[in-house]
Parts: sequence; structure tokens; C-alpha cells
Amino acid sequence: MQENNFPKLHNASWPGVVGKGPDSEPPIDLDTMLKLTADAEVDGQKFDGVDLFLADPHVSIDSSDDDLKRLADKVGSYNLEIGSFVAPVWGVTGGGSAMGSAEERKNFVTQVQKACAIGKKLRDMGIRPHGIVRIDSSVDPESWAKDAAGNTKLIAQTFREACDVAADYGESLAAEGEICWGGMHGWKTMINTLEAVDRPNIGFQADMAHTLLYLLGYNKEDERILPKDFDWNDRETLTEGLKTLTAALRPWTIDFHVAQNDGTVFGSGSHDKTGRHCQASDPNGKLDIAVDAGHWLRDENGNLTKKLKHICWDGCMFPNDVMMQPKTWNDILGAMLKVRELHGWKE
Repeated sequence: MQENNFPKLHNASWPGVVGKGPDSEPPIDLDTMLKLTADAEVDGQKFDGVDLFLADPHVSIDSSDDDLKRLADKVGSYNLEIGSFVAPVWGVTGGGSAMGSAEERKNFVTQVQKACAIGKKLRDMGIRPHGIVRIDSSVDPESWAKDAAGNTKLIAQTFREACDVAADYGESLAAEGEICWGGMHGWKTMINTLEAVDRPNIGFQADMAHTLLYLLGYNKEDERILPKDFDWNDRETLTEGLKTLTAALRPWTIDFHVAQNDGTVFGSGSHDKTGRHCQASDPNGKLDIAVDAGHWLRDENGNLTKKLKHICWDGCMFPNDVMMQPKTWNDILGAMLKVRELHGWKE
């Protein structure tokens, strides 16, 4: 039995929804995702909680108090807690581009407000001891690049308004470091956006699969860290690249996803191509999951930051037949336990 009990280990529910749909595979409902999570077990250890997607068909952003009470009871019945949220800020879910029209940006902030209200209610119910609300810019890098400076100002203004709303509910917002979102698609660009927001409750959401693509300069070649002819067998250069990246972004990081990536991009359903999530046991994975997570969870001197009370596995756009296999989730839980064994602590 592992002695460390922090950070808490969460599974993500949104792989049942993201990348699914009419032009891909059917979504996997929340009940099934909860059961798959709760059933996973490695050496007597289990997941501690789930992070949620606040959109249909999982959790409606317009959930009533009764809906939320039923949700809390359901998650609690699996002996799980609730952590971070994905706010549905995109146009197709009622939001809009963070650098779009006044109406689009207003819709963006409204969706964040609804997510934060849900967050506070679930905190008050005792089912959500920690977590953030995750956002992105809801716009592609190509559109952003047409006026990088002007569009960054617009995104920052929208994020600033969203942060002010979130503060009213005691919530913080984490901007997702993913190469498919304009103003967030390169590591320096991401920092510029965060600095422009200038609010104490804005931070960075690091996903190991997505941030690996920052090193390669996907969608932002001028911010590439690794050489163009990089050989993935050159572990020393990869480690140095990860150190450079995490030194810059770790101070901003308030939410963290453990993940694996094979160095490629992938998209399915309506989701644009982004860092491919691989299974924890994928032989083509370029990361040493447990070791490389330490670049985010420890400071430059190797000391634990203990800043993140929970960490989450993210494996979006896995085929449904893979997601329905218990071994998939046991392998993931096993990888998460190794992260906590190396970089966790006891409270």
C-alpha cells in the first residue's frame, strides 16, 4: 500500500465526449465513465476522484440545484470526489470566441460564470474539495495570427472579465496549453497571454501530451525548443527541453494532466488536431511518465511544490473499444500511482 496520499489521483470524464459525435464515434455516457473509473484498481489502490466536462451529454451547464445534488450523490456513491471542470466556452456549446464579437465574448464569459456557480455549489456540498475551471480561447491559431497583438489583447480582456466573474465564486481559471487554440498554441505565446490578463486567479493548465508539442514548435515554429532534426533517442536533449519549458510555465501551473504522447498530432470528431494522447503503456510514447511529471511537480531545485492537490489523467480521443477495456484504466491508474510514489506526499 502506497504511503503517499497526495496529490489525489483523478480520472477525466471528458474522453467520453471529446472527439466523439456524429462524424466519429458515439459519446460514452457519464455513468459508464464513472463506473470504469471506480472499477479500476491496482494493488488495492483506486482513483480518488473525477474531473468533469460541463456540457451535454455529461453535465449540463444549465443544471438545476436538484441536478447537482443528484450528481454529487452519484459521484459520491462510487467513493469518488469531484475536482476540476472544463467550461463549455465554444460557440457550438453556447459560448464564443474569446477574440470574437462583443456578443461572442459575452457568451464566453456567461459560460464561465455558469461553470463557476456550479463549482461553488458542489464545493458547498462537500463533494469538491479542490479544483479549477478550465478555459481556452475558442479560436484557431490561424485566425489569431491575422493580428497577433490585437487578438491577444482581446483574448486577455475576455479572460480578465471571466476571471473577475470567477473570483465572485472563489474560483480560479486555468488556460489550457494546447496547440490548437489561438493565443495559447506556443509556450511563449501562452505566457504573453497570461501576463496580459493580469489577474491573480488566472493560471496555466499543463497536459503532458500537449506541452510536449510545445517543444516541437507545432503551430508556432519560432517557439520550437528541440532542434528540427531531433532524435527521440536523445533523452538528454529531451530532458533539457522539458526543463526549459517547465521552468517558464511551472510558476503559472494550477492544474496538471498526466498523459502520454508519441510526438504526433491527432484529431477526431469536431476536435482539431492537437497533441495525440496515447495509452499509458504505449511503446511509442516519448515520455517517461513518472519521471517527466516531476518537471511539473518539483521546482528547479528538485523540491516538491505541493501546489497541486490533485492531478488528473487525460486520454482524449481514444477509440471506444479501448476505453471500454478495464485494462486501459488499470494501466492508467498504475502510471498515476508511480507519479505519486515519486512526487507525492502524505497529509
